[in-house]
Amino acid sequence: MRLKDKVAIVTGGARGIGLCVAQAYAREGAAVVIADVNVEGAKAAAQSITSGDARSLGVGVDVADQASVNAMMEETLKTFGRVDILMNNAGVGGNTPFLDTKLEDWNRIISINLTGAFLVAQAAARQMVKGGGGKIVNIASLSGQRGGNGRTAYGSAKAGLELLTKVMAVELAPYNINVNAIAPGAIETEMAKFAHDQATRAAYNYLIPMTRYGTPEEIADAAVFLCSDEARYVHGHTLNVDGGFQSAGLMFGPGKGVPHS
Repeated sequence: MRLKDKVAIVTGGARGIGLCVAQAYAREGAAVVIADVNVEGAKAAAQSITSGDARSLGVGVDVADQASVNAMMEETLKTFGRVDILMNNAGVGGNTPFLDTKLEDWNRIISINLTGAFLVAQAAARQMVKGGGGKIVNIASLSGQRGGNGRTAYGSAKAGLELLTKVMAVELAPYNINVNAIAPGAIETEMAKFAHDQATRAAYNYLIPMTRYGTPEEIADAAVFLCSDEARYVHGHTLNVDGGFQSAGLMFGPGKGVPHS
């Protein structure tokens, strides 16, 4: 029960990594707000983890819209009274070559993955300042650390999110707010099952020293650690949860070249 009596918000929590993080937070004793653009999905997810002493709330939010973020925060405060933890997980993917990237696609990905994270973190941090501290974790990506085909907008947004994490860490430290990021590698989500063909999977399994995809549960374990008291001196850090992919350097395996994450 490392998060006992804490109140946590998980954006993009209706499915995938976000849902797994929300479930892990609830198991560790936190009351959890699952915020997602899919309102019905958020409510269903919240209902699925509410049992016994576990408390949860499902709310709709468009993280790229400040009014929507403020409404989500107001509903959280009305229900639970405060915010102790934020998992900034909401995001969209993108896989368009640089020369083919349209401005509207660029704006959409940046607005959700970077501006959205900024808006939610700012709203949460203001409440954490009032409450005497808190924990913020941003979901970054290895695509923000290295070049990859088709990652013009997505990689730029995630690179910006890593730097935003560092700036937030510096400025929020005096308020006892820890800020860190997690950069997942290849994770076995529904999106990966849909988007990764056999050649991509073969290349990943060759390039990852642990020779397998990660699981959403392994990201959730890292998220619990970073939001626990055990990580009280971990600050401004991006934790790669990637099976050693980033550490392996440049390796070329079977398939159509080096994949992206």
